[in-house]
Amino acid sequence: MAIRLGDTAPDFTAETTEGTVNFHDWIGDGWAILFSHPADFTPVCTTELGYMAGLKPEFEKRNCKIIGLSVDPLEDHFRWSEDITETQGNAPNYPLIADADRSVAELYDMIHPNADETFTVRSVFVIGPDKTVKLTLTYPPSTGRNFDEILRALDSLQLTATHAVATPVNWKHGEDVIIGTGLSDDQARERFPEGWTAPRPYLRIVKQPQ
Repeated sequence: MAIRLGDTAPDFTAETTEGTVNFHDWIGDGWAILFSHPADFTPVCTTELGYMAGLKPEFEKRNCKIIGLSVDPLEDHFRWSEDITETQGNAPNYPLIADADRSVAELYDMIHPNADETFTVRSVFVIGPDKTVKLTLTYPPSTGRNFDEILRALDSLQLTATHAVATPVNWKHGEDVIIGTGLSDDQARERFPEGWTAPRPYLRIVKQPQ
């Protein structure tokens, strides 16, 4: 069953490279990113896990935990970690779920038979403190992900969760944003007393709230 935005992220208990994880308890009161990999000892996955390890401090600044998944046993994960460290320069510093029975992959609909009957696709789930799914991405096994984009999207999700704004195309943290369409001009004046520019009545551009 497909997981849609706003759905409660399915809870599970799984063995990982950092011990047993009860997913909802592990998330706690912060954000989390769950991302899957087709298999251990595969080239694209190796680059992804290494890059994500380098980005971990940036996710931590945003109160966001990261956790990977691959449908291979735990002992393979540990051996693979050595390869990742040697080839990518970053040791995996976050838990990697050992999902040999594919229970979590099936729970999150990560196996798409028309793409590949065995491997998981490259799925990403961004989960909020309320344990609901805020963003999903699905890549085929052959295409590596842009984790910088996922970090950028997290910035947008966290900003728009607390302010009545939306972020425009290619937005980055610190740039101007758009006043949400749910606010009337009178309501917007209360929230944004410094004003805004409006090239169209429905396009009200304002400085990013702090």
